[in-house]
Amino acid sequence: MNKDRIRRFDFKKKPHRPSILMYAAKYIISFPDLKSRKAVIRKHDMEPLEGKPYILLVTHSSMVDFNLMLKATHPYPVNNVMTLEGFHTYTEPLMRSLGVLGKRKFVTDINLIRNIRYCLDTLGTIFVLFPETRYSLDGCTSFLPDSLGSLIKMMKHPCAVLRIHGNFVACPQWNKTNKHTFVEADLFPIVKQEEIASLSADDINLRIEESFRYDDYRWQYENKLEIDHPDRTRGLHALLYKCPNCGAEHQTDSAGCELWCNACGKRWRQNTLGRMEALEGETEFPHIPDWSLWERDCVRREIEDGTYYFEDRVQVETLPGCLKFYKHGEGRLIQTPEGTRIECTAYGEPTVIEKKPLDLYSMHIEYDYLGHGDCVDISTNDDSYWLYLSKRDAVTKLSFATEEIYKIARERQKNTRRPSAGEKDKA
Repeated sequence: MNKDRIRRFDFKKKPHRPSILMYAAKYIISFPDLKSRKAVIRKHDMEPLEGKPYILLVTHSSMVDFNLMLKATHPYPVNNVMTLEGFHTYTEPLMRSLGVLGKRKFVTDINLIRNIRYCLDTLGTIFVLFPETRYSLDGCTSFLPDSLGSLIKMMKHPCAVLRIHGNFVACPQWNKTNKHTFVEADLFPIVKQEEIASLSADDINLRIEESFRYDDYRWQYENKLEIDHPDRTRGLHALLYKCPNCGAEHQTDSAGCELWCNACGKRWRQNTLGRMEALEGETEFPHIPDWSLWERDCVRREIEDGTYYFEDRVQVETLPGCLKFYKHGEGRLIQTPEGTRIECTAYGEPTVIEKKPLDLYSMHIEYDYLGHGDCVDISTNDDSYWLYLSKRDAVTKLSFATEEIYKIARERQKNTRRPSAGEKDKA
């Protein structure tokens, strides 16, 4: 296999305004779906932005996000970003006709920056970003990159946020059965045109962080949204992989409305308001995000004390463009506090991909992707490596570990940064 002959995705290609197909999709797919859910979209102080180009940041938990975004911005044209597996699924000609730009996850791409500017300045469209990059795992805010504030200052256009509730509990990634339940969203500006010059990138990041705070399970409980689907808990063990009763990892399982630990036998039931209830004894974490946060804290402690280590045999596939996944047989995925490493044979050549702690601030994971099993996607500038794990229910911990390794490295970097002359004078 000659990788030089493989067709690569053209990230430099200029986007265009969405075709009439986008408007057809709104009325045939998006709007009927929202109507069936009795969706509510509230707009706050958006009048100054009506009909003008701006950056729209959207929270990201399920495919319903796209329907809500299209409804909230209607009738104005939008351009948005989609990763290459989406282009593979829906075809490049269709996606480009809809005004969609391609991107690899968690890789800096100067072409994307240029094309965002082109959409805003030349096409005059709303540019939509899902800055969490991947779907939320537990219905709460995912990792937000520090570069957002700088991007908004660079573009010199206003910024608004579409914050959504109900989309995660309707269809969590570990249980892809869509419950078609109620969703609501709020659309509001966070950076006005006249503020861009005076606000620092850090100021803008603080506003983004504040506006992106959400907890779908808390929202469900407080709004008494009953989800009585008989299989609502199936797959939850992929997220809640660590037993709070005995501490065993990757021994939980789930079906119907229950989750249990195969190591100690403890069982929990998820009620129709999304809360966990132990069938016997103490309910350690009634609120599911508290359970996943405890798991994350446990991972961080392993990283800090140097005991964290992951290694697995993986089946390697690559997505250099968007036409085809290429299979390369078995490889190894290794992760330590020093970073993440892939060892494999790709395109007939021995290949090693290394990501240092500051090279990878998050990791794209998939639960049973297209029925082929749990996998992670790690990209370079010119390829994406899709790694199907042999270990059971390990991808959630890998995701937590990637983010915590990055955070710890960032904290150490800030603590060792030399003070500027101005900071020395103040001291």
